[in-house]
Amino acid sequence: MKHSALFKSLFLLVIFLALVSCGSTSNVSSFSPLTTVNTAESLKKPYVILISLDGFRHDYVNTYTPPYLSSFIEEGSQAASLIPSFPTKTFPNHYTIATGMYPDNHGLLANSYYDYDKKKTYSIGNRETVVDGSFYKGTPLWVNANSAGMVTASYFFVGTEADIKGVHPTYYYNYDGKVTNQERVDQAIKWLEMPEETRPHLITLYFSDMDDTGHRYGPNNKEKIKEALLKLDSTLGDLFDRVDSTGLPVNIVIVSDHGMAEQSIEKLITTDTLVNDALYNMIDNGVILNVHPHNNEETDNIFNQLKQLESNFTVYKTKDTPHFENVPKNKNWGPIQVIPDDGYYFSSNKSIERRKAGNQEVFGVHGYTPALKDMHGILYAKGPAINVGSSLPSVKNIHVYPMICEILGLPVPSNVDGKLSYLKGMLQE
Repeated sequence: MKHSALFKSLFLLVIFLALVSCGSTSNVSSFSPLTTVNTAESLKKPYVILISLDGFRHDYVNTYTPPYLSSFIEEGSQAASLIPSFPTKTFPNHYTIATGMYPDNHGLLANSYYDYDKKKTYSIGNRETVVDGSFYKGTPLWVNANSAGMVTASYFFVGTEADIKGVHPTYYYNYDGKVTNQERVDQAIKWLEMPEETRPHLITLYFSDMDDTGHRYGPNNKEKIKEALLKLDSTLGDLFDRVDSTGLPVNIVIVSDHGMAEQSIEKLITTDTLVNDALYNMIDNGVILNVHPHNNEETDNIFNQLKQLESNFTVYKTKDTPHFENVPKNKNWGPIQVIPDDGYYFSSNKSIERRKAGNQEVFGVHGYTPALKDMHGILYAKGPAINVGSSLPSVKNIHVYPMICEILGLPVPSNVDGKLSYLKGMLQE
């Protein structure tokens, strides 16, 4: 019996290593060899594919009726919209979905922010910071699943490239925008076709099409938005059909991190006149400027100086800043925030001139207050654990995490901000 068990373990390990090696070698990353085989308890659990459609605004399906997504919604459940956290940017909101925590608590405050403890600026364009797990707080879904002895996989999702608590998904790829959507779908199916002992029960996928198109042309360019949407919808339809053909109890949850608003070049505010490297460091996220004085004793002086420059923007002490869900307490915001007026957006002179040179009069942006409906994203779900025909009101994205934990039978950490009760109506009794 002992020899038989040993042989089986070695056999599964060989299969696992072979399957991993068959992935894309150009961008596949090494993984932490933690949960590589599902526990007996995890084998009994269903499957979840969490799909992020970056920049997919809440009204796109109703406006353009993409056939596959429309059928998916009819056969499953939906929320009227998914309400992002402020600022409504890509990285903080993806990680909020992954952890069930507001950015103020999980620490990934914006696409760029300054970390006082590290004395370093986190930026989505800096690979060194993106893959550094010490920037990421909370317990993302794949880390939670790993702790429960469940195999996980990701073809892109914010945080999966970082060694958060020393853990990556069992299988994962470093982000590469050149990887086609079809490659991502094909790999997801390959994961579902693996032997059940090594088959991931949680898979995350990411598609940037709607964000890319929205930024370039603006969300009101119906021709371009519809063209991108229908192409993406076709890819998703292929995924849905092939998932169904596996016969596995797979629940698909589709989210987006934020919506999109049209921005006029005439309402761009140059940040160049606000820069003062001698007195402070300033982090620009378009809809909010974080001001970090070099000397805390100069905070009031800097605040008063910036107040005198107000023009289509307002300067606040951090505790008084609007749009946040709660009074911001994370010190990495800095003591002063600058918020543009409605319809205005911060940009450098260089960026403004580049847009003018390209005759780009309108384009798409996000980041604004979650109270603006154009910033809302989507939440759709379908599968054996999901109610059919359930339609819920708009819901905050912090609540997605406990719902997925419920489906997979994972514990919900006590420090999350999300509550299962808000999405209980999506689930079967």
